[in-house]
Amino acid sequence: MQKKIPQRQCMGCRERKAKKELIRVVRGTDGVVSLDFSGKLNGRGAYICPNAACLAKAQKAKSLERSLEVPIPQEVYVRLAKEMEAGVDG
Repeated sequence: MQKKIPQRQCMGCRERKAKKELIRVVRGTDGVVSLDFSGKLNGRGAYICPNAACLAKAQKAKSLERSLEVPIPQEVYVRLAKEMEAGVDG
């Protein structure tokens, strides 16, 4: 029997994909928003595809902010864009 692959929804394109293909943005228990490449940090998480189009859609619709229930600092969006350009290795 094949092992079940965890699925998560991208906050940009709204497609369900394998959890390992997505980048996790997490609001920690202290309220700080950060990127979680291990997928193991404590806190509320939201997922986004590693491409600029999904990031732009999520930023415009404020879907990450709604999902994490806090305003997202611009630095987080900038870091996400840099990680996507560099090719996510997490």
